Amino acid sequence: MDEAVKIVNDIKAGNIKPIYFLMGDEPYYIDIITEYIENNLLSEDEKGFNQMVLYGRDVTVEDVIGHAKRYPMMAERQVVIVREAQELSRHIDKLDAYAENPQPTTVLVMAYKYKTLDKRKKVTKVLEKNGLVFESKKLYENQVATWITRVIQGKGLGIEPKAAAMLVEFLGNDLSRISNELDKLKIIFPKGHTVTAKDIEVNIGISKDYNNFELRTAIGERNQLKAYRIADYFAQNPKDNPIVVTTAMVFSFFTQLLQYHGLKDKSQGNVAKTLRVSPFFVKDYELAARNFPMKKVSAVVAKLRDVDAKSKGVGANNMSQGDLLKELLVTIFN
Repeated sequence: MDEAVKIVNDIKAGNIKPIYFLMGDEPYYIDIITEYIENNLLSEDEKGFNQMVLYGRDVTVEDVIGHAKRYPMMAERQVVIVREAQELSRHIDKLDAYAENPQPTTVLVMAYKYKTLDKRKKVTKVLEKNGLVFESKKLYENQVATWITRVIQGKGLGIEPKAAAMLVEFLGNDLSRISNELDKLKIIFPKGHTVTAKDIEVNIGISKDYNNFELRTAIGERNQLKAYRIADYFAQNPKDNPIVVTTAMVFSFFTQLLQYHGLKDKSQGNVAKTLRVSPFFVKDYELAARNFPMKKVSAVVAKLRDVDAKSKGVGANNMSQGDLLKELLVTIFN
């Protein structure tokens, strides 16, 4: 995020590169930078003759170079944007000749999503030397809640840790989808408002009481009544609450508990760093560790592997998702 912000700020300051090669598994930042260049480098009058958007599936590398070598018309520069540039991956090495001597009055943007260049290749080194190469990496799910907090603060709002965790549980690490939901919240709430779990439930449609995050909390607290209520809700809504996702979440939780039990330094900062969780949730692991000794945690992890296999049809004897989850809860609480 910081690197993407720096690139945009450099462009605002007039430090503009002749080539922007934007690559990687996370399309969100590639889109942010591309759209900023598309919307801000030229005036509306200049765009008609001097801004061109191409698509990788429709052009060749030679076509891209041909457009990039043109001179602007009645403007200081022209902008050539190649969306879905990964479609050119088989011949992308041909770009090195242009990158050796890029047209100074052209800004060429290559939106190369879901792939990366081999950093050992000449084309990568030349692009880094004479332009800018940016790799947009996927965030781990344990990093997304912090990202949500930073982004929503930039929109003039705050958010409760539980509300952020609900978004992560529901949307994973799809930053584009999360950003769209945060934009909705910005429209709905006044500046300074702190988004709560109830706000998420009402405005985004995620139940604040019946979700994997709440199931994990109930398990950690050994709150059997709450856990079985959530399991019943999941059984009635299997499409919205697939058992594979639930078992993965519970497995992650108990694996983290194993790590917690093995820590010598159980200070809040060290636990948060080691388990890769927000410091706000460290108390949940402290409580769960008291409720589940290491021997019990190891037994649960072993059972989770069995339930995961059954959820995928291995030895399940046509058990429903609800029955599988209840079988898991019986193992956890007995």
